[in-house]
Amino acid sequence: MSGKLITVFGGSGFIGRYAVRALCNAGWRVRVAVRNPMNAGDMRVGPEVGQVQIIQANVRNRPSIVRALEGADAVLNLVGLLYQSGKNTFNGTQALGAANIAKYAAEAGITQFIQMSAIGANITSQANYARTKAEAEKAVLDQIPSATILRPSLVFGPEDEFFNKFASLSKFLPFLPLIGGGKTQFQPIFVGDLADAVVASLNNPAAQGRTYEIGGPKTYTFKELLEFIGEQTDRKRVLMSIPFFLAEFKGLLFAGLFKLWPFHAPPLTRDQVYLLKSDNIVGLETDQNFGTISELGITELETIEAIVPNYLWRHREYGQFHVKEKDDVSRVDV
Repeated sequence: MSGKLITVFGGSGFIGRYAVRALCNAGWRVRVAVRNPMNAGDMRVGPEVGQVQIIQANVRNRPSIVRALEGADAVLNLVGLLYQSGKNTFNGTQALGAANIAKYAAEAGITQFIQMSAIGANITSQANYARTKAEAEKAVLDQIPSATILRPSLVFGPEDEFFNKFASLSKFLPFLPLIGGGKTQFQPIFVGDLADAVVASLNNPAAQGRTYEIGGPKTYTFKELLEFIGEQTDRKRVLMSIPFFLAEFKGLLFAGLFKLWPFHAPPLTRDQVYLLKSDNIVGLETDQNFGTISELGITELETIEAIVPNYLWRHREYGQFHVKEKDDVSRVDV
């Protein structure tokens, strides 16, 4: 191990688990700062003894942030939300949380800071998610100008919230919603490649103070992604085109129902509909300070065709080894 210590806020989440593993493989000591350490104990499995430390911290609780930063050489902030619930709001968690972490990291003299953002982050965005991501970027750079911002497109992997979500919906819905006609473009990035980008950012002095848009090797429309899910799960559903204004209404309705029954994520929010109005691909931003994942030295990227079938099989009616005959009618187990 190099002896260097990095504090990872939100390290027990989807991206965090892969980032922590990549950091450990690169020789970093990792302090995982999470709200509930009881849910992160498995993160100690695998690396060298003592390489991973779990510590309690809440980005809205300043003393806990200070404790989590003690002795750290670098910071990775992965805290983010896909939807709001209770006290976990976009403003409080994404924007203010990042500002709190950056403030105390700067006071501790930390100059290596990576902020996980998202393609489409914009201070004037109609979507609260994208707006607060941009506010978080600004807050971090105001405190630590040498910070690196990573803006990934749709992130996929075994625990993702996109392919698994729509595969699950296809189990009980006769159709899948093709919001806005399904024309929105995405450039999915494998979570393992994104984790490698984190490590590469730390190892590359030229990455300091820059923003990187992180996209995969191929672009797809929303419609193409839903069709791909249908093929992999053997549940080809009707794709029903829904105009944006109607989808926004449904998002409001689901949000209201979710407040009454807050045990599962809402299938759709108005904020997500707003996000679907803009393409989510690399290269739309013209700022010369923006780079790509290839500039970080990562050129061999995984595709959804290579990775996603390896975990979507669990959504098939007959399991992993179910195959279809050429007549597309009979089913056999092998």
